[in-house]
Amino acid sequence: MRPWFSCKPAPIFNPEAWRGPTHDAAVPSRAQGKRDWLLGEDEGALLALARAVELRDRRTASHCERVAFLGVAIGMAMQFSRARLAALYQGGYLHDVGKVGIPDAILHKAGGLSAEEWSIMRTHPACGEAICRPVASFGPALPLIRHHHERGDGNGYPDGLRASQIPIEARVLQVADIYDALTSARPHKPAYTPAQSLQMLRDEAKCGWRDMEVVEVLGKMHGSGLPGIGAMAPPGQDLDGMRSSLDGLRAMVESTAG
Repeated sequence: MRPWFSCKPAPIFNPEAWRGPTHDAAVPSRAQGKRDWLLGEDEGALLALARAVELRDRRTASHCERVAFLGVAIGMAMQFSRARLAALYQGGYLHDVGKVGIPDAILHKAGGLSAEEWSIMRTHPACGEAICRPVASFGPALPLIRHHHERGDGNGYPDGLRASQIPIEARVLQVADIYDALTSARPHKPAYTPAQSLQMLRDEAKCGWRDMEVVEVLGKMHGSGLPGIGAMAPPGQDLDGMRSSLDGLRAMVESTAG
């Protein structure tokens, strides 16, 4: 039986036709209220899909929440528009949803992957995009889901995009994803300190792999006391908890702006 979704690659995304200027609007006002900030009519589907990923791999429990929140925090510091912050939030929660199609023997393997296993693992961004494509409101997040493993030198996947070809939102999400992975203990590595993790990201940015501007924004956030932002996104929270945490995130970022 064929799956209901197709992982056939979509046409290569043209970021210039999709995104606006890098810093296109101010951070939304608190007066807008938390009920209408980032979470839309399909928020239940967002939460359910994110939970599906974590049920497959408990070792990365709450990773998606932390990546979503840190991505939004970076986007707010870069003065992204409200719509682009929403795409970052959705993309953060859903960036690994394609891993639901990765066999357990590969997903849970403690050691290094073989070349064949790695080629299968590398399909998860395109599969995640295919899974989320039928939900219309997830449209702006699809490029982030597909391109969060691209690399500035063109050696990433699935499309081998280079530098500015990678949507800026995907570059932000990528930094948030790597930072959380570095600062989290995994079976194959210990948790690195925030300072060590930031230095690793700076080294990769110097090699042209990551966006240096995004990495430096994260560095400034360290000085503002924001590295502990993951604590605002506890695993398993419900939708009301998500709304409350997002409002707290906005207040935290606004209080440290400038």
